[in-house]
Amino acid sequence: MNSEITLHRLRFHAYHGVLPQERIVGNDYEVTIVMHCDVTAAALSDDVADTINYAEAYQVVSEVMNTPCNLLERVAWLIADALLGRFPSLQAASVSVTKLNPPMGAHCDGAEVRIKVKRSPTPFPSPVGKESGNG
Repeated sequence: MNSEITLHRLRFHAYHGVLPQERIVGNDYEVTIVMHCDVTAAALSDDVADTINYAEAYQVVSEVMNTPCNLLERVAWLIADALLGRFPSLQAASVSVTKLNPPMGAHCDGAEVRIKVKRSPTPFPSPVGKESGNG
């Protein structure tokens, strides 16, 4: 069964950014993850052990958000890599990271980076110098 498990607009206060002030005062962020997996076993068993536990997925995102990075691109990449590493049944994922008040002098709803990854037989390069979860 082709399925998606989505966590919408997870909210964090974190310290990502290129500017020194962003590392001191931080900013508010929203993260949305869409996880593609087969939920057939869980639908039949009614057992959380047969699916991607979204509370555990939230913990993965939270851990990455607590690690300061310069770029939203890296934050999104780290989240995707960590999710693939944690959940073997995850086939693909979309990760959106939105900085709600980017320091660029514009009145807007935020700056967002969205990446999409698929599990493949050939791992993509790990962003942290360790074995990638994508494989």
